Amino acid sequence: MTAPRIALRRAKTSAEDKRLHRVWVVWALLFFNVLSFATMPTVVPIPHKVGQAMTQGALVAAFVLALTVNPKVRIRPNLFLGLYSVLAIVSLAMSIRFIGIGTTYRAIRLIGFVVVLWLLTPWWGRRDLVLLRSQLRFLVVVLVSIGLGLLISPHKALAVNFGSRRLSGAIWPIPATQVAHYMAELAGLTLLMSLCGLVTRRRAILVVVPSIVALVATHTRTAIIGMVIALVVACLSLVTTNRRVRRVLATTCVVAVIVLVPLAPLISNWLVRGQTTSQLTDLSGRTKVWPLVLSEPRPETNKIFGSGLSNASVIGLNPAVNGLPIDSSWIATYQDQGVVGVVLEAVMFLVLLGMALLRPRGPARAMALFLIVYCLFASFTETGMGEASTYLLDLTVAASLLVIPSTARRSTRLAHPSIQLAPAVSAPRS
Repeated sequence: MTAPRIALRRAKTSAEDKRLHRVWVVWALLFFNVLSFATMPTVVPIPHKVGQAMTQGALVAAFVLALTVNPKVRIRPNLFLGLYSVLAIVSLAMSIRFIGIGTTYRAIRLIGFVVVLWLLTPWWGRRDLVLLRSQLRFLVVVLVSIGLGLLISPHKALAVNFGSRRLSGAIWPIPATQVAHYMAELAGLTLLMSLCGLVTRRRAILVVVPSIVALVATHTRTAIIGMVIALVVACLSLVTTNRRVRRVLATTCVVAVIVLVPLAPLISNWLVRGQTTSQLTDLSGRTKVWPLVLSEPRPETNKIFGSGLSNASVIGLNPAVNGLPIDSSWIATYQDQGVVGVVLEAVMFLVLLGMALLRPRGPARAMALFLIVYCLFASFTETGMGEASTYLLDLTVAASLLVIPSTARRSTRLAHPSIQLAPAVSAPRS
């Protein structure tokens, strides 16, 4: 190979590396945008308006940077984002009709969020798993920030919540439930990558162990149970093709019988968190709020298309219940986007599960199943499915893992040549 060709290849490689770095920055900005700014004590006090301006401004920065990465606005058609686009349009139409500044802003934000995700679709289905790795990088950043907050100010990081001390963010105010979501996802995905040989055992231990510790410290039942169920489903999809997964599953079953059975009373007491039987049966008061939303009288148009994006709290005629948190994506979607929104979300999950069933067995399918099953389980007791949230990012990563690119497209250079998951897709050249 001549010297000019070598120089040209190096220049193309450098340009591709810079482009991938910008993709990671865009994804980090999207994640920061959905990193809600909670009213909590932090090590360095951050004014509420400043925190909100930082998170909401991240979406504008992500949009501008995404245009520099994909200046020709090339997109990859896909049913998942198509359904979410319909949901965003319905939300905007009803939010404007509702004549509320907050609802209209949330709907415009959702549309902007989906537009940025469309601009990143050329990077779906790559062998280097650029979107998945971008997600994991930011989750590691969250893990480090939580650890630093715990070291600097333990009493702020372990604030009392629902009668028990639960780990939350003290550097950036992240509620315990969101910390649990992030740590469950980080631990589960890293463990799956380790079992599939995509990361070294040492690196996996450095990530999985502190993630599990942080997850347990959040005292969040939904995240723990959801992670276990999602891991079981993902591992079962690899049983016939991965010997290491079979060994791990067999070992886990033996350990569960030997260790977990004798410790069952202690584990159950820990999961109860000091709550009464009635509090457990009504899911910490959630089931008392859901009937209020479903029974609220509303016009037929609002029943079908919703009342516009709210802040995931009850909107009704009774001032005594107005503002109560709904804590269920399906109930919140019914209130905000009506029956149409609920149907669209159900179809999204069915589409992703159908894609997973049609995808060849392998690491990509297993990690996508983990994300889909976890989000589906958590959506019943957490909100976020019908708006710009971590759920939208999680399911987008799952959809990108399930894409089987056309072989007619020229493959791009692999960031990790040892990973052979699916044919790569050439990204747009700026």
